[in-house]
This record gives sequence, C-alpha cells and structure tokens, in this order.
Amino acid sequence: MRLWRMPFDALAAARGTLFPWVPVCLGAGIGLWFLLPWEPGVAFHLWVAAGLAAAVLLRLGGPEAVHPPAVAAACVLAGLLAAGIRAQRVDAPMLTFRYYGPVEGRLVALDRSQTDALRLTLDRVVLSDVPPWRTPARVRVSLQADPVDPLPAPGDTVMLTATLAAPEGPVEPGGFDFRRMAFFDRLGAVGYSRTPVVRLAPAADGAQAISRLRLTLSAAMRAAIPGDAGAFGAGVMTGDRSGLSLKTIGELRDSSLAHLLAISGMNMAFLIAFVFALIRGGVACIPPLALRINAKKVAAVLSMGVALFYLLLSGANVATERAFIMVMVMLGAVLSDRRALTMRSVAIAATLLLLWQPESLLDPGFQMSFAATAALIAGFRAVEGRVMRERLPRWTVPLFTLVLSSVIAGFATAPFAAAHFNRYSDFGLIANLLTVPVMGAVVMPAGAVAALLAPVGLAAPALWVMEMGVRWILMVAGWIAGWEGAVTAIPEPQAIVLPLVTLGGLWLILWQGRARFAGAAVIAGAAALWTQAPRPVLLIAGNGGLVGLMGAEGRALSAARGGGFAAKSWLENDGDLAAQADAAGRPGFDGPRGVRAFAVAGLRGVALSGAPGRAALDRACAGTDLVILAAVADPRPEGCALLDAVALRQTGPLAGWIRDGRLVLEPARRTARRWSGPPMDPAVLPMLAPGAVRIARAASPGQSP
Repeated sequence: MRLWRMPFDALAAARGTLFPWVPVCLGAGIGLWFLLPWEPGVAFHLWVAAGLAAAVLLRLGGPEAVHPPAVAAACVLAGLLAAGIRAQRVDAPMLTFRYYGPVEGRLVALDRSQTDALRLTLDRVVLSDVPPWRTPARVRVSLQADPVDPLPAPGDTVMLTATLAAPEGPVEPGGFDFRRMAFFDRLGAVGYSRTPVVRLAPAADGAQAISRLRLTLSAAMRAAIPGDAGAFGAGVMTGDRSGLSLKTIGELRDSSLAHLLAISGMNMAFLIAFVFALIRGGVACIPPLALRINAKKVAAVLSMGVALFYLLLSGANVATERAFIMVMVMLGAVLSDRRALTMRSVAIAATLLLLWQPESLLDPGFQMSFAATAALIAGFRAVEGRVMRERLPRWTVPLFTLVLSSVIAGFATAPFAAAHFNRYSDFGLIANLLTVPVMGAVVMPAGAVAALLAPVGLAAPALWVMEMGVRWILMVAGWIAGWEGAVTAIPEPQAIVLPLVTLGGLWLILWQGRARFAGAAVIAGAAALWTQAPRPVLLIAGNGGLVGLMGAEGRALSAARGGGFAAKSWLENDGDLAAQADAAGRPGFDGPRGVRAFAVAGLRGVALSGAPGRAALDRACAGTDLVILAAVADPRPEGCALLDAVALRQTGPLAGWIRDGRLVLEPARRTARRWSGPPMDPAVLPMLAPGAVRIARAASPGQSP
C-alpha cells in the first residue's frame, strides 16, 4: 500500500465519527486569522471565500476519498472568514489621544474593578469637542470619589468629568492583549473620574429593562442575605458580582472555586436540571395530565424559556452564552429523542459559538469549559459500562460520580488555568468535592425557588437555605485558601504549548482506535516545552515608569509602587507570587528613588521617573548605555540612547532578551491590526549602543513578526 493513501484510508475508516472535528478545524482557521501580523483586507477575504467555495465544490463533486479533507479545508477557511466578518461587524472608534473633560452617555452596566472601584459602562457617548466619527461606541469609567446614593440605574443618561484613554495593550510582548478584548466588546476608551455622577435623564420606558431587573433582584438579595454571602448569591443568580469583597474573590480563586461564581456551564446546568426535574415531576404528580402529554418534552420546552431568561438576566456575557448554547442543544436533543450529552452536541455548541463570536476561541472560559465537557463525556463513556453498571453498588454511584467528575474536569482544565492565570490550586480537588454538591443541591435550587416565591412574598425560607449553602462554600474557600502551599505559581508557557496541549487532548478524545494514544505523546512534549519556557531578562512598562530585571532571586523591580498591574502580571508570568514591594527589594537596582541604575548584558542602564529623574537626564545620558525616562524628553539630548514616553508610545512595553551577547529589545507593537493601530515607526527610536543593543523590527505584510 502506498504511504500517501494511508491518511485517506484512515479518514474513510473513521466515517461517522468525524463531525466533532468540525469546530476543531473552525478554531484552527480562527487562530490563524488572529496570528496574522497584518490586518487582512478585502482581497484576502475574497481569496478565502474563493477557496471555501472550491472546497465545497470538491466535497460535492469530488471522489469520496477526498470528502473529509475537503470538509476540513472548508472549515478552516470558514473560520478565517468568520473572524474577518466579526471584526468588521464590531469595528468602532478607539480614542487615539488622552481626553479630559465632560463625558455624557447612557448607563448600560455597573461592576467593580480589580481595585474594588465602582465602574460605569456607557454607550451613546458624547465627548466635548470630539466629533461623532471619533467618539467611542462605549466607554468605561472607574469612580474614585464616593459614589452618589442612590446610584443611577441602567438606562439612565448620566454625565461626569473623566480622564479617558484607549484601553491598554499587553503588559509585555506576547502577553494577553486587553486592547483586543476591548475591541471586540466595542469598548473604545477606559478611564477614571474623581467627580460625582450627575443623572441627566431617567431611562426611557422599557430601556435596559433586564439590566434594571438584575440590579433590583441583586439589591433585594443582598438586603436579605448580608455580607459576602448575599453578594455571592446575587452573583450566581444574576451575574452582578459588584458587591463581593476583594478578599473573598481572592479566596475563591486560590481555592479553585472561582468557577462557582461565574455563570457558566455548571451553574446553568444546575439551574436547568432543577427546573427540568421540577416540571417533569410536577406533571407526573397529576395523573390525568401525565397520561395525555409527554412530560419530558414539556419540561424541555419550558426549561428552554428559563435558560433564555437566565441568559438575559445574567448580562449575556461570553461564558453564559456558551452555557446557554450547550443547554439549548441538549434540550433540543431531548425534544428529538436523542441522547442529550454526547460529543456531537458539544461539537454543535462549539461550532455555533465560534461562528457567532470567533474571538471566544481566545477566551480562557471557552477553552476551559469545552475542555472539561469533552473530557467528562469521554471519561464517563469509558467507565460507564465496565465500572458504574457492573462493579459498583448502587449506593456508591453518586459518590463515585462526584469524585470522578471532579478529577476529570480538574485534569482537563488545569493546563489552561495554569497557562492563563499562572497558578495552580493544590487543594482544588478537596475544595470542589466539599462545595460542588452543595452548589448543585442547595444553592441553585434554593435560588430558583426563591425567585418563584418572591412575587407572593414567601421567598425568605428559600433565601435562608441558600444563605446556609453559600456560607458553607465561602467558609471552605477561606479555610483551604489559608492552607500552607495552597497555591503553586506556574510560569507562562511558550506560545506553542497550549495549541499542542489542545491538539493532543482532542486527538486522544476524538480519534478512534489505538492511534489516539499518540495524543498523549503530544501532551507530554508540550509539558516538556513548558518546563523550558524562557522569560525576558528585562521588561519595560509602556509608560517607562517601571522596569523589571531578572536576577538570581527572581525579577527585581525598579519601584515599590506604581504600575501595579504590570508588576503583578510580570511576576505571575515569571511564576512568582511575590508582592511588588518585595520584588522591589531584590538586588538588581541601585540609586535613589526616581534614578534607578541597573546592568544587563554588560550594559549600564538607568530608569528615570518623576522630578529627580528629569533632573538627572543629562548626567544619565552621558554615563550610561540605555536611558529609560517616564516622561517626554524636551529638549532631547543629542546622542542619547533614550527611550522616553514618545518612543514608548510607539513601541508599547518592551522585553529584553540576550541573543549572541547582545541585548535585543522586542516591542509589543510589532503588528498592525485593527485593535492595535499601526506598528511602531523605527524612525522614532534612538540608536541604542550600536553593536550592543538593537530593536526587533516590526512585521510587514506577508512577513512573520
């Protein structure tokens, strides 16, 4: 047999089991679109559309052996096209300058920032002296002054004085791109305000009705259940997590219980399972009705309505939309007398979501949710017949199911959680075993019953039951997060690692026969690469106010305060749980505050900030090889190897690598995409100690970065 025929024969033998590969190929195309170092235009997408048409024609008219490759190619090209169409649909202005002045808009959302400040998201934005074509579709403002009481409600038109700027990009080259996420949320500016919020006009009749209902229910729940317990209950029922303290959020994260707070697959499944069982059981209790209708299908239809309402009430974020699609596909399978939970239903849900919101492929929640679901289906399929039905006493099945599901889901999601959040909760399995049953059997059912009884004023008993369950969950979270060694820091992997882990896991789960075990080898290879992941020796923040230098004790920071988010992200990406103040005390920088000297690759550098830094600029230029200034140098010293605010606005954050004995500075802004703006202009950069330091060039169309 010829070797070239073997893949075609293997695909032909796998007929009937290939549909779950459709979203995999779609995801590959979407991933390729996001990896492009230049913004694809109309011509590119026309070529992709032509290729897609050719692949479809090959599938319809070609020989049977090429049908699977043709479908795979069509799906990859469809992913490329879907991503391009989505980017065009959401395209909206982003601020290209720093704005200070009055901001008017309609309030559409309230939440809290990572510093616990109340944040307002506004649409229908009006900025003083900014034409509509340059005005962002949405802005988000953190309130640094005490908020007014009562707060404005969603739908109200408000005004405040704020400082706004475009959302920040990654804090280091190759890091998570917050600006890209903001682009797909149509968020064109973020900022802060120190002034009160003025309510200009109430909401129009029916405007933002669901959002107003969400806040009303959240406030009622927090009033009935005091403290973080009420805020947690409001979070899991309505998606409003603004009342939770930072301490509780940290404990939930460190104990691997933060997923209970996110309205995602598990919460939606718990709620819909309870509603489905309640309706089906209620119909069965009425014999004349049970004999005349199909209780299971009635329960499925009504549960669909409940799922839709829960989606709208929770704010319809990406995680909830994903859970909603999964539930609708499963309930649809019930209506068509098919098995509700199969790999095909998971593939349908993933396909719909990727076509509707291609950017969700890059979302940690998407990756973790589908990894857990696919692994659970494959795992229980493997043990269902040979273990659960034949060898286990019936009374042990629920306990076995709980332990096995926690273990499988934990292993499936661990690589993604570690890669995105740079931490592993060592005792997460114990925490989940102690809390997930309470979440499913107490908290969500009690919340649903409370919602049903609230209109007649009888919600108090159900809310008390819910409170007891929530307090147990929070107690377990605080207890386990306080254990020594509760969290292990994980360094950021190389960019290729997660795709390899995903491909290996999918091959292991989806392919049939012994060849699937090749996926385990791919995962092992990815793990080996992860352990060798390098980190930059030098990191420079986008405003020049913070510099990080890798040393024997870990990364040293140039400042103990300021640039806190960048500092936290750098240290976590290093696999370091140290606080910024502790990292600033490590050896690596010398000199007074504002004039911090360092050495790297045999070069002398200095980080200048504040008034002392500006005063020392001339002296620093004369005596060092690299000067970093957190301000605009005006006038600019002649012959100075200087990175000031002007240059850093072009490059974004910089990462320094030692290659061939030279320091190579890699800029974050090396590509020209819709969300990032034009790439840096090398002409604005100084010559940095020729022969010793150089700037990596920006990518051009058709050239990899």
